[in-house]
Amino acid sequence: MPRKGTTVTLRDGDDVNRALRKLKNKVEEAGTLKALQKKEFYEKPTTARKRKKAAGRARFLNKLEKQQLPKKLF
Repeated sequence: MPRKGTTVTLRDGDDVNRALRKLKNKVEEAGTLKALQKKEFYEKPTTARKRKKAAGRARFLNKLEKQQLPKKLF
């Protein structure tokens, strides 16, 4: 019985490259690779807070910029 998750089974006539693409898509959707990259190095809690705060600020400023009218309306 195959396990659930990021597994791709090949049958007799299946293409290996297509199976690899399916596997890559499943890994990307699950967020497995990003989680591994995030845990590769230790990040101090203050650094994580600063990074999250900066990302939130960037999102907010981007949202404000999209809501503003163009500078020249002629």
